[in-house]
Amino acid sequence: MRRSLELVLCLSMATVIGACGDDPHEGDGGTGAGGAGATSSSGTGATPEPPVHEGGGPAAGNPDGGCAVPAEAQAVDTSSPTTVIGDGTPESCTSEAVVSAVAAGGIITFDCGPEPITITLQETAKIFNDTGPEIVIDGGGLVTLSGGGQRRILYMNTCDEAQVWTTPNCDNQDHPRLTIQNLTFLGGNSTNDDDEGGGAIFAQGGRLKVVNSRFFNNACDPTGPDLGGAGIRALMQYNGLPLYVVNSTFGGAEGYGNECANGGGISSIGVSWTVINSLFSHNRALGNGGNPAMAGTPGGGSGGAIYNDGDTMTLTICGTRIERNEVNAHGSAIFFVSNDHTGDIVIDRSVITNNIGGSWYPTYPQISNHDDTPIKVTDSTIE
Repeated sequence: MRRSLELVLCLSMATVIGACGDDPHEGDGGTGAGGAGATSSSGTGATPEPPVHEGGGPAAGNPDGGCAVPAEAQAVDTSSPTTVIGDGTPESCTSEAVVSAVAAGGIITFDCGPEPITITLQETAKIFNDTGPEIVIDGGGLVTLSGGGQRRILYMNTCDEAQVWTTPNCDNQDHPRLTIQNLTFLGGNSTNDDDEGGGAIFAQGGRLKVVNSRFFNNACDPTGPDLGGAGIRALMQYNGLPLYVVNSTFGGAEGYGNECANGGGISSIGVSWTVINSLFSHNRALGNGGNPAMAGTPGGGSGGAIYNDGDTMTLTICGTRIERNEVNAHGSAIFFVSNDHTGDIVIDRSVITNNIGGSWYPTYPQISNHDDTPIKVTDSTIE
C-alpha cells in the first residue's frame, strides 16, 4: 500500500518530480525554501552546550566547526518530558519501552542509570502522525539505539495509512515535527524492509531535525539506482523547508562508517538540507552503474557522504568536514542533481578532502553536479 501510494504521489507532486526515474547526469534539484544562506542566521539567546556522548565511538560533530546555529535548528528543551523511558536502571530501558514511547509521541527522554547504554530494538520504532505535532527523542548523550544489524531503527511516514493520515495533503503537511537529539544510531539495516533506504532513520513528510547525534555502521540496500541513506533517508519535507543536521557525525572513523547503494550518510529526493558543524567520514556508496543504471549493472554508487536528488532543493554546508568517503560511480563527497537545473550548493567554512573514487566532477573535485548548478564556496577547502 505504501509503495503504490508513493507512486501516485510521485506522479502528482512538484516537490518530488525528479524522483520518478532520472539520469544522474540529467538529474533533479531545485530552489527549496530556506536552504541557501540558512546557516548565516544567528540563534536568539544562549545556546546550551550539548551533553558529551559517553561510550565508544567518535564524538558528535566537527570539533573545528564554528558556524552559528539558527534558533530553529537548535536542540529542544526536554526538561518537562511527556515520557521518561526507564526507572534509573539499565534493565528498565527495553526495546518494548522505546517502541511504546515513540508510538505515544510527545517529548521522550531516558533514565537508564549513569552509564552509557545500548538498547537493541526487537522491532522498528514507528512515529504515529497524530501524536505530535512536536515529537522529540533525546538520549542525553548516554543512549545508543541499535537495529542489531537486522532492522531499521526509526520510521516516520505521513503518507502511511498504518501510521494514521492526519490531513488531506499527506505529501505536504507541517507535522509531525520530529527532533532527534543527543542519540547514537548503531547497526540499523533496512535491506529487509523495502527498497527505499534509510538504514537508521526513514522520514517522509512533516519535518525532521537531527542535533548532536551519531550514526555508526548503519546500512541499506547495497545496490539500486535511486535509493539510499544508510544514516537518513528523507522525502517530502514540509513546504521545502530545510532538514537540519547539526553537530552530528556519520561514521567519523575507520570501522564506524555507514553503507548503502547511494548516500552513505544521508540521501533524499526533493529535500533541502542545511548541515552545520558536522562530520562525514568513512561512509560508502556501494552500488555500481549510476542512475539510471548502465546496462549490465545494478545501479547506484553515488554520494559517498551526501546524495541529493529531485526538484526544488538546496544544499547548505557550514563548519562541516567531509573526508574519506568512497563511491563507485559519482560524487565521492556530494552528489547533487536537479531535473529542472535549479537550486544551488553553498559551502562555508568547511573541508572536503580525500574522498575516494567516482567521476563527473565538472566544478569541484569530489562533488558531482550539473555544470550550471551554482556553487558558492567561502573560507573552505575542497581538494
